[in-house]
Amino acid sequence: MDELDRRLINRLQLGLPLVPQPWQVLAEELGSSSQQLRERLQRLLDDGTLTRFGPMFDIERLGGAFTLAALTVPEARFEAVAAELAAMPEVAHNYRREHPFNMWFVLGCASLEHLDQTLQRIQQRTGLTPLNLPKEETYHVGLYFPV
Repeated sequence: MDELDRRLINRLQLGLPLVPQPWQVLAEELGSSSQQLRERLQRLLDDGTLTRFGPMFDIERLGGAFTLAALTVPEARFEAVAAELAAMPEVAHNYRREHPFNMWFVLGCASLEHLDQTLQRIQQRTGLTPLNLPKEETYHVGLYFPV
């Protein structure tokens, strides 16, 4: 990762400009070309430096539902259960925690009914009972990790 990669990552954390040619604006800001920036972003995604690049939606304002959930997964099954969840389109991401509930994941669904069905499907597929932790309050935190 070079200095331009770092500057690109830092800038993208602030969002894309809401203009017809956002990559051109970024290129001007960063002293590069829009093509070079897009290629660098793709390389950072391909090599695993970045795991995701995309918009953040308020799924509830769009009529959907989401929740944070957790499972207690036996260590011998952890990778298999993680792969099972990762293959589900409703699962935004899952991760390991050092806790009796050692697998945490976020579900995003088209409705509360679909969310409930997805939790039931996870239980049926894994034999494990998900802990459902729906949000009670919304907090907007400006998260920024300078690289």
